This record gives sequence, structure tokens and C-alpha cells, in this order.
Amino acid sequence: MKFLKTLFWLFALAALGAAGGGAHWASQPILAPGQPAVEFAIAPGSGLRSVAEQIASQDIALQPLLFEALVRLTGKDGQIKAGHYALKPGTTPQRLVGQLVRGEFAQEALVIIEGWTFRQMREAVAASPALKHDTVALSDKELLAKVSTDYAVPEGLFFPDTYLFAKGASDLQVYRQAHAAMLKRLQQAWEQRDLSLPYKSPYEALTMASIIEKETGQKTERGMIAGVFVNRLKIGMLLQTDPTVIYGMGDKFQGNIRKRDLLADTPFNTYRRAGLPPSPISLPGNDALNAALRPDRTDALYFVARGDGTSVFSSNLPDHNRAVNRYQR
Repeated sequence: MKFLKTLFWLFALAALGAAGGGAHWASQPILAPGQPAVEFAIAPGSGLRSVAEQIASQDIALQPLLFEALVRLTGKDGQIKAGHYALKPGTTPQRLVGQLVRGEFAQEALVIIEGWTFRQMREAVAASPALKHDTVALSDKELLAKVSTDYAVPEGLFFPDTYLFAKGASDLQVYRQAHAAMLKRLQQAWEQRDLSLPYKSPYEALTMASIIEKETGQKTERGMIAGVFVNRLKIGMLLQTDPTVIYGMGDKFQGNIRKRDLLADTPFNTYRRAGLPPSPISLPGNDALNAALRPDRTDALYFVARGDGTSVFSSNLPDHNRAVNRYQR
């Protein structure tokens, strides 16, 4: 029976080839040079004829009967994978068959920015029209449970990067990719850490990295800022960093920190509580991770912004006060 079906399609292709160019047709680009790529979708459970018709229905100049014959004669019938695809200029029917069999889906991208909070990441994921939104109704705790059972809160546990995925993929795939990437980068940085650091765990280092990420956009200063904070931790000095206060204020923060905000006793107010806050406050990038785990060696305990994006570092309070008077007051 299989031989008779093959023979039938062989005759069919030969007959169609006599009229439409057969082998020549299979090796010619489907889209003319200069045409934009065309996206199309193959529905799950589609038979071969339905696949050919779905492609042709997207204004793609593909002869369904010829394409069906080509697939059958190459022995790929039943191997085509459902999903979203992009037909690019230069793609021939032969190449298209391989693309469908290998599942070379259309790639979409989502950018997660360094320094974002997990809330901002969720907003970006939810706004992506290319994703299937399986987590949008979940709480942060419920979402984290689907990614990891090792942590209580999701903040800081997702690496900021550009993530590629097949159009229509579950948003959970992006969260899992970003979480795995963060664990890998954190472990690599931890293994290369300065052994004199006061961190008790990689999670504490991640928390420090998240603070460094928010303290400065100057990559060249991250090592020094990390050195200041490490020096403070070692002597039991308060970190006194504004980004943790802002994070603890949540929606109450309206652009300015007031004196009463610095006096409010919250878990994230490092002006009131010693040591690191209970969790990260942002999604740190690679530079912040490296700075937290290999900080610059310095005797500085203070720094103040100059106003041009750089900072002045001081090892004693009188020098720091003079720098504050010069650049802040």
C-alpha cells in the first residue's frame, strides 16, 4: 500500500511537473527578491493538505498540490510541526519543507532592562503581543512557584537580557529562561568572588548587586560603590542607600525622599536598619553582579554624586561633608 501511495504521488508530481516546472519549481524562491517576509501559522493537528492550504491562504504564492506532492515524496509526511513561521525571501519550497519539519519557528524578542524591578518585568511581559499570557492572572508568589521553589520573593531572580522565543510561546518560558540565566550568572560570579567578602550566601550577594545596579549608571564606578558598601557591612555601619528606601516606599514614592521617609522604620530602610535589606530591590546585570562579588579595594566609606553622573568618594566624614557642601548644597 505504501508503495502504491508513493507511486501515485510520483506520477502526480511528474504530471504537475510537466505543467508547472516540477523540480525547477521546488528549487525556486517562493517570494520575489525584495519582498518582505511573510508570517504564517500551522494549526496543531493539521493534515498535510491543510498545511499547504494554510500557507497558501496567507497570500503566499505556493501551489498546494505541488507542495503536498513534494512533502510526500521526500518522506516528510506527518513530520511537520505546528507553530508560527516566517517565510523569508530566498526560501524555496524544498527549504520550506525542511523549515517546517525542523520547527524553525518565527523568532520574537523581548528586552528586559538592567535595573528594572520584577514588577516592571511583569508589565513588559504582559504587554508583549507575541507571547501566550499564561501567568497574567497569577500573583507574584504563584508565578514564582512555577519557576522555582527555592525562594520566597521573585525580586532580583531574573536576569535582564534580550530573550528570543517562538511567536505564541508561553510567557512562562521567558520567566524560566531569565531565572535560569540569573542563577547561572550568579553562580559564576560567586565562584570567582573575593573570599574576604562578608556575604553569607549568593542571595546576599545578589541583594548587594541589585543595590549597586540602582545606585549608579556609571559602569566604571560600580566597583568603588561596591567597595564602600562592603566596607560598611564589615564594620557594622548603616548602608544608608536611597534606592532601598525608595523600593520600600513602593507606590508612595512620588519622586522625592522626605525626612520622614528616612525616619520610617521599614525592612528596606537602610538608614534605620543595619545590614542588607531582606531581598534584592531590582534585576541586576552582569556588571553589578561582578562588582558585588569582586569590589574595588578601597578605604572609602562615603560617596556623593557630583551631578554629572560621577561620584566623589571619601574615607572620612569631614571630607565627605565638604564634598556634600560643594556638590549638593
